[in-house]
Amino acid sequence: MSHPVPRPPQRDGKRILVVDDEPRMINFIRMNLELEGHQVIEAHNGLEALDQIRTKLPDIVLLDVMMPELDGFETLRMLREFSAIPVIMLTAKGDENDRVYGLELGADDYVSKPFGPRELSSRIRAVLRRSDRPSASPDQAILRIDGRLSVDFNRHEVIVKGERIKLRPTEYLLLYHLIENAGWTVPHDQLLAKVWGYEYRDEAHYVRLYVNYLREKIEEDPSNPHYILTERGVGYRFLDFRREANQPTG
Repeated sequence: MSHPVPRPPQRDGKRILVVDDEPRMINFIRMNLELEGHQVIEAHNGLEALDQIRTKLPDIVLLDVMMPELDGFETLRMLREFSAIPVIMLTAKGDENDRVYGLELGADDYVSKPFGPRELSSRIRAVLRRSDRPSASPDQAILRIDGRLSVDFNRHEVIVKGERIKLRPTEYLLLYHLIENAGWTVPHDQLLAKVWGYEYRDEAHYVRLYVNYLREKIEEDPSNPHYILTERGVGYRFLDFRREANQPTG
């Protein structure tokens, strides 16, 4: 009498959508992610991916860049019109301009082909970790920086001159850690470890890119920042607003 083969432990498995027009790539990713206890959904083009996201509600999307008709960049642009789901771009291109373009469109990370199962799993864990954002207690949910800027920690928004602006998960985490250390210079490697994870220790351009995103949203003049200051060659420092608030006025 035969007995069923036991399934691997779920280990907090996630529902992952893999979008690629190459069946061999999907099968390679599926095999390794299912061994880790994840549930894999597949799509073979951009339009199918958008439909799967609306109907299957995955936890994260692995999105190939090079697809016919609707490529990964255009799919991502359309996706960001209705969803903030975490997205990792899969690309065979080594051009940093393409990577930056994907991040600017709203991707949370990218992995260059060819990649190994451990690298992909590590990136997935890191992106999901950033999406699980810290929240404040109700009594400190909205932090007033000054008369122009406040931060709503529970809604993950900034309030600039009365207007609410939504932050992407990585933007929120970066701002959270900068404000937590307001008045102190936070080194690049510490921000990478806190926000992205230790596996990103050599990706200093992530910090520069996301600091620029934050400045575009909160600074009156991003080219002459008031809140997020650059300590050249070291890191970034957020305005010491608590000290300024306690300064005598006359």
